[in-house]
Amino acid sequence: MRFTKAFCLIVLCAVQQPLFAAAAAPPLQEVYDLVRTNLAGVTETQLNEAAVAGLINELQPKVALVHDKENAATSKTNAPIISKATVFDNSYAYIRVGQFTDGTEKRFIESYRKLASTNRLKGLVVDVRYSAGQDYDQAAAMADWFFSKDDALIDWGEGLKKSTSKTNALELPLTVLVNHKTSGAAEAFAAILRQAQIGVVIGTNTAGDAAISKEFALSNGERLRVATAPIKLANGKEFPMAGLKPDIFVEVNPEDELAWLEDAYKVVGKSTARTPGLTNGALPPDIAGAFSTNRAGRRRLNEAELVRMLREGFNPENETALGAKEFSDRAKGLVSDPVLGRALDLLKGLTVVQHFKSS
Repeated sequence: MRFTKAFCLIVLCAVQQPLFAAAAAPPLQEVYDLVRTNLAGVTETQLNEAAVAGLINELQPKVALVHDKENAATSKTNAPIISKATVFDNSYAYIRVGQFTDGTEKRFIESYRKLASTNRLKGLVVDVRYSAGQDYDQAAAMADWFFSKDDALIDWGEGLKKSTSKTNALELPLTVLVNHKTSGAAEAFAAILRQAQIGVVIGTNTAGDAAISKEFALSNGERLRVATAPIKLANGKEFPMAGLKPDIFVEVNPEDELAWLEDAYKVVGKSTARTPGLTNGALPPDIAGAFSTNRAGRRRLNEAELVRMLREGFNPENETALGAKEFSDRAKGLVSDPVLGRALDLLKGLTVVQHFKSS
């Protein structure tokens, strides 16, 4: 049996070293030969399977083993398409997209219309943190809802895709939340809106995995999908390999961020958010903060606050489960998630500015 350098990756995975560790790393073939010769109790078949799995796992999603055409196109994950759809402060819609796959655009617009039917919306937050998938067609289709005219969107190897002229485009003030785990089609969605200067992207650099892929047939009948080139933005430039840079940089502890995705009001200790400021010419954070209503003072709960807490599944009578401050902040709609909080503050600031301009 012939072996390749890829098989040596099992050694790197075993010691939990990064794939591109240090320049002084030993040659893969040398390491593999030593393991193959000296490691007891492992057959060549087992070594081959482990090495292939390690290589693919280290390079996902840029490299993936696909078993059918559907998986090759969509790269489905276990995440629901729409993880959450709710309204903050009775005015600001929040939709979290779990993955970009077949049906994402349809589920997104259905969720938005449902929220809009029972609320007078003033802004929209689209959260694609931890969102993945390789269905760029769905990313373009979802982004298309924010364009009222025919305009260039993106090219993922099938020619430049364009938006369609429409009279029912979503024209609310928009923010898009991203982080290091925003990858593939989710990055493309955010990039389309950034390129068109629609909305403000908030969070950290994305994963940098938005790419044109090619499939290669394997001898066992399966196929290997490999990212061969970055996708291209509407202006013809390649998607940055370092990921999409947000307009407003806000970085938080990953464990805290996951907790906040489950409960935006959860108190997880002292905030670790860092917001150096603007990176791409968006409205200054201080402007948004000046109009912020996300940091209200203490007061007694009113009927509207109690109704909101019950709607969110929280029982106000069970105050003992929370600290007094967390209970009060939750009741008053004070979001603990720094990224979401910044997005809401910005939307509220824009609402005030628009009110002043119209008056």
